[in-house]
Order: sequence, then structure tokens, then C-alpha cells
Amino acid sequence: CMTSLNLKLSSSLAVLGKESQKRAGGEVEMVRHNRDNNKNAGLFCNVCLCLPLFLRWEEEKCTDGSKWRFLEHKGPVFPPPYEPLPDRVRFHYDGKAMKLSPGAEEVATFYAKMLDHEYTTKDIFRKNFFKDWRKEMTSEEKSKITELKKCDFTEMHEYFKAQSEARKQMSKEEKQKIKEENERILQEYGYCVMDNHRERIGNFRIEPPGLFRGRGDHPKMGKLKRRIRPEDIIINCSKDSVHPKAPPGTRWKEVRHDNKVTWLVSWTEKIQGSIKYIMLNPSSRIKGEKDWQKYETARRLKKIVERIRAQYREDWRSKEMRIRQRAVALYFIDKLALRAGNEKDEGETADTVGCCSLRVEHIRLHPQMDGQDYVVELDFPGKDSIRYYNKVSVEKRVFKNLQLFLENKQAKDDLFDRLNTSILNKHLQELMDGLTAKVFRTYNASITLQQQLKELTSSDDNIPEKILSYNRANRAVAVLCNHQRAPPKTFEKSMHNLQTKIDEKKKQLSAAKKELKAAKADAKTLRDEKSKRVVETKKKAVQRISEQLMKLEVQATDREENKQIALGTSKLNYLDPRISVAWCKKLGVPIEKIYNKTQREKFAWAIDMTDEDFEF
Repeated sequence: CMTSLNLKLSSSLAVLGKESQKRAGGEVEMVRHNRDNNKNAGLFCNVCLCLPLFLRWEEEKCTDGSKWRFLEHKGPVFPPPYEPLPDRVRFHYDGKAMKLSPGAEEVATFYAKMLDHEYTTKDIFRKNFFKDWRKEMTSEEKSKITELKKCDFTEMHEYFKAQSEARKQMSKEEKQKIKEENERILQEYGYCVMDNHRERIGNFRIEPPGLFRGRGDHPKMGKLKRRIRPEDIIINCSKDSVHPKAPPGTRWKEVRHDNKVTWLVSWTEKIQGSIKYIMLNPSSRIKGEKDWQKYETARRLKKIVERIRAQYREDWRSKEMRIRQRAVALYFIDKLALRAGNEKDEGETADTVGCCSLRVEHIRLHPQMDGQDYVVELDFPGKDSIRYYNKVSVEKRVFKNLQLFLENKQAKDDLFDRLNTSILNKHLQELMDGLTAKVFRTYNASITLQQQLKELTSSDDNIPEKILSYNRANRAVAVLCNHQRAPPKTFEKSMHNLQTKIDEKKKQLSAAKKELKAAKADAKTLRDEKSKRVVETKKKAVQRISEQLMKLEVQATDREENKQIALGTSKLNYLDPRISVAWCKKLGVPIEKIYNKTQREKFAWAIDMTDEDFEF
């Protein structure tokens, strides 16, 4: 097997760069290590383990819809049990110290840890927390604790702040001990064996209990996220594998053997009733192939998108209202990258809106606004309750149709009353196999990045300027997709520190220029080689400090522009990584400047297969 492996490696390495060769060679060493140490003998001797991801996709695939033939793992890692607070750390109610029961105390600590966070100032957060907290109290505690404003969590908060500081002050030896224990847990629980491959698992730790935060103005923020127990867990593995063992004295809810799915563990979270999964790491074979297929589907859309646009423009004039509504909705999805919107049971989740579920109250029409004709003003709670607000000039026929759709309707009525996501998705499938609203988002995001990079980047720019251009192109995509965030808590402090560095660097530059001027004057008077060398040294110093100052100023501009925009979501989920890889290779930008280590592992397939001439 090792002979065959070496032969196949030598042929595959020819198509890889140095970084990929090193990684592939490392995987072969892992195979040898496991073989020599007789660990999991036979599991890692499959030849393709040493191949890059995109070559491993060429393995024999199942035609019956199954995702794997063999799956073995150790199950999830649960958070540690609650440790009661020391007696000296007390909770006060209405000015008096009060000892809480363990269940009530644990929930109180969740709130105490967040006292300096903006969430605890929001009425809905406080209301939801107090309601759920009372459910954990004893009858005696309920009778005494009736108002949140009389609760004093200060001692708890100070205790946890001190704990946090103590962790920061740990000795090197203490930190190393924790690191080694985490590595041991990772090696035991962080990998699975799937079809002869040792694959990294993504999120093998169960989330600890706490308070639900949500994003935007989520109506359920502050509610209690209860502790997940083994009895809530469904395990998925193959029948012929060694099944994960539940913690002593407990049992799993169920053990399944479903090879039509790729998740390893699942459970239902209690706040929104959604199913949570433990999946493979984004760098795994299955995840990489799925990513590649997603972007290839978006590239297929590129070939026919003009035909689809011509069709929906023609449909704006249809005699059937349902076809007109479908065509206008598709225009919004294409032009504004709106999500399709999903039907939800009343009261089950937040009132979030997508294109098909827009209501009359979410839209205003302006024949003229800000010097533009036919302006549509959209204002609604999007995914995760993040506000979507946009004013956009549309084509005249779209504007006229929207006026028609709004006739004789009340604020709560649906804008597209003859359309839903099922009808729209069926139509999209008829236009192209695999086409969904998300494919439009992926296509428009990727094509926008590629166009912006061509417009904003110059080969004459230095590396910091190129990275600024990349982030600006990424930001254009994030704005298109409405990927917003609240400014980080430490934003003002970090900007102040950065500005201090800039001011110091300006002083250094001013001093260096004065020294250069003096050196030039001396050289003019002395006219010797030594004074000339001094001038050259001072010139280099001025140039070096100028470059350092420019780098700091670019960094400040970048931070300020990005403070309310989340670049990561589009970079990881909507932008074909091959565009970024090709841009880096063409302009000589280190890939590490665009993708961190985790992201490079996720997009290893793109780094391996892409050259500088790639076009989305």
C-alpha cells in the first residue's frame, strides 16, 4: 500500500505548488506514523489520503444518494457541570444579601457576566431573562424576588472579572498544561473516520448553557439556553463502527445509521426549536466538494443570467398577475440580492422578512427622490432580525407594477399576495437545474467582487494599498448582501491607540526629515564620502518611516470603513474563493493577508486548483 501511495503521490505533486506539496507530504507522514504505531491499522492506508481535496473528489462515488459507507466517531464533548460560587460572593436583593439555590444561582451568573454589555440595558432582554430565571427559582425565591431592578449582581460580576484577569496572568507552564489538555481532547473527539479518511470534525463541543443573544433586535434575546444533556442527543454513525459511549449513568436519545446525511450528532435547541448539528470541519473532503459545487452552480447561472433577465422583463407585461408578481420578485432577488423568505408558524420565531413575504408596510414608492426617478424605499427586519434599509431606483415598469400590487391593500397585507417561496423556487428550478435565490446571491456577490477588484486595484500599489482595495471590494459585497454588525465594544479604544501610533510616527517622520535636511547641508559643505553615506542612510530612514506611517493610516481607514460591516460572512459563504486566490497570485499578495489559517484550510481546494488567470 505504501508503495502504491508513493507512486500516486509523485504523480499528483507535479500539479501542486510548494505549499500544497508540503501539506500533501505531511499527510503521507501521518499515514506512516499511524501505520508504524499500529494505530487504527488499515484505516489510513487509502492512497488518496495524500492527494489534494479536488483530486480526492475523483474517487468512486455512491450513486444511491448515500454520503458515506463507514462513519466512526467518539460523540460530543459536554461542558463541565456548574460549580457553585464561593460563599464570599453574594447576590443582593433590595439591599440584602441572599443565598440562591444552585439552579437559580447558575442562571443569575449568566446575567452577571454580561452586566457591562449593551444587551443588559435592553428592555426585551431583561424581561425575557427575568421571566426564564423565575422558572428556575424555588417557591421561596419567587416570593421574594419580584423585580429585576432590585437585584444586585455586582459581587458576582466582579468575581468573574477577577477570574478573567487571573486567567490572563497565568504562568507559561499553566497555559501550556491547558493547551496540552485541549490538544488531548481534540485528538480524541475532534476527528472521525469516514470511508478510510481521518476527517477533522468542526464543532465537537456542545455549547454551554447561557442567555440567548440573537442579532439585531431579536424578540427572544435574554431567554435561557438550557443545558444540553445526553438524553437530548441523537448520534449518527455506521452500524459496523464502534458506537460513541454516553457519559456514565446516562444514555443517548437515539443512535442512527443514516448514511444519506453528513452530520454526526444532532439535537433540538429549546428557544427557537431549530435542530443543531455537529458536522465535519469546513476543510473536510465532503465540505470542500460541496463548496466547489455551490460556486460551479453560480458559474452556470452566469452563462444564462441575461436570458433569465430578458424573460422576467418580458413577464412584467404579462396579463396574469401571478406572473407579474413572480417577475418583480425575481428582479428584487437579482438586483438587490434579497433572500427568498421562508414561511414560519405564527409566534414560533422572530418576524423576519424575505422577498416573498414582504408586506405593504415594508415598502414606499417615490416617483422622484434625491434626484432619481422611480425610487423604491425598502425597510424591513431581515435574517436574524437585522434591519434591511435601502433606497433604490428601479425600472419604470417595475415601479408601475408595484403601484398596482399596492392597490386596495392594508399595511399588514402581503405585497406579493399571489406568490410564495414554493412557487418561486419551482419556477427557478424550471429556469435552471439547482437554481435558488441563494444561487443568485452567490452569483451577484462573486461577480461584484471580481468587478470591484478589477476597478479598485492597481499593480503599482504596494501590499497595504492592495489589501485596502480588496477589503473595499469585499465591503461592496457585504453591503449588497446586508451583512451588518454592531461596532465592536473595543472599537473606540483600538482606534484611539492606532491614532496615538500614527501621531508618534508623524513626529518620528518630522524628526527624520530634519535630520536629512541637516545631513544634506553638511554634505554640501564637507563634500566627502562619509557625509554622502550619512545622507543616503537618512534618506532610507525617511522612506522607511513614511512607509510605516502610510501602512498605519491605511489600517485606520480600513477599520473605520469596516466598523459596521461584517466582511467575514460574504467572504466565507458567498464569494468564490478562486477569485481571491487568482487575485493574490496575479498581484503578488500573500494569501495569508486575505485568508487566515482556518480559512486557508477551508479553501485548500481553491488554493490548490487556481491559477492567476481564473475568471468567475
